[in-house]
Amino acid sequence: MQTSNPFKRDATTIGLVGTAHALSHFMQMLLVPLFPMFRQEFDLSYSQIGFLVSVLYMISSLGQASSGFAVDRLGARPVLFASFGLFILAAITAANATGYSSLILVMVLVGIANSPFHPVDFTIMNQRVSSARLGYAFSIHGVTGNLGWALAPVFFVGITALTSWRIAYYAAAALLTAVLAMLIWHKDLLQTQTHHQMKAVNQGDAMPASSSGLGFLKLPAVWWCFGFFMFATMTLAVIQSYATSILHKVHDVSLYAANATLTAYMLCAAAGMMMGGWVAAKFPDKSDLVVARAMTAAAVILVFAASGLFGAIGTCVLIASTGFAIGVGGPSRDMMIKKATPVGATGRVYGLVYSGMDVGFSIAPMFFGLFMDRGYYASVLVGAGVTLMIAVFLALGVGRRTERPTVGALA
Repeated sequence: MQTSNPFKRDATTIGLVGTAHALSHFMQMLLVPLFPMFRQEFDLSYSQIGFLVSVLYMISSLGQASSGFAVDRLGARPVLFASFGLFILAAITAANATGYSSLILVMVLVGIANSPFHPVDFTIMNQRVSSARLGYAFSIHGVTGNLGWALAPVFFVGITALTSWRIAYYAAAALLTAVLAMLIWHKDLLQTQTHHQMKAVNQGDAMPASSSGLGFLKLPAVWWCFGFFMFATMTLAVIQSYATSILHKVHDVSLYAANATLTAYMLCAAAGMMMGGWVAAKFPDKSDLVVARAMTAAAVILVFAASGLFGAIGTCVLIASTGFAIGVGGPSRDMMIKKATPVGATGRVYGLVYSGMDVGFSIAPMFFGLFMDRGYYASVLVGAGVTLMIAVFLALGVGRRTERPTVGALA
């Protein structure tokens, strides 16, 4: 990792990584904004819709845990370019979908392509961005991810309204191709050292590197981070997959207004992360407490939203504001993981930890889809608040368990 770079170079690197991250989140939402339309067109149940999301994240979770090894051994850049190629193929496949099996294939491709992004992104940032700017880099990284999520409903619903959903997916393929060309043009700023090149590195602000490729698995904090991501993401999965349907069924909100609420949630989360970047830089040693307090606030807001006492507009506002509360804790969350990461194992640790996010995404839609099919809409939002409180407990556990292990403990 560079300790002191010119501002322009750091800013360009952060911008490139952030743009790539935005497109990865954009592609996670490839089908989601049009789920109500696909449900009618292909006669699908909520459980079948939930299974589509689960397919994406089950594949991504398995791929993410293993892709960290590829990033550490091959470097982040070639893995990043390969992922974009698969995303383009997924968008083209979506444009030519003819039924449920086609949609499953799309999710398989997106899951494979999505799996390396967090190991890639954090390896690049930790190696290429100055130490003093890392907190802000993590903040921008989180913001761009949420902006990618926010862009998807507007992009796909808007183009579909003007033309057709097939043209919307061809447009997505064109967008991905343009961004890939930009990344290739600036490829020198994305080059990272491999695991073998980093073995001799020992930095004072991180734990010593493992002498074994799997030594990091012995660190309790890594597994608590995994659990934290799994439960925290279950909440996000509920909001992404079912918030629009809940608003429509309970409050008779239109599809466009419900998707606007989902976009507002992502924008509020982005705004929260901007503030969270400042908080993470000011309180780097209290990252677990920042995360716990932000997510507790979000859980309380979700319970108020589930009550239905605030009407259609009030519920939309509450759901959107949940994003801000969670967003404030985002950069501190990434700082919390950094403290649990041995030198030279960034790709592997982030790959495993962020696979917990994919596991949460794969479990929640199917589990809560059963409640949706039975009309228990309020209980779905309450359940999302409960999983967020479990994540709070796990975040505090990470803080208690993040210590500097000896080299022997990692071997």
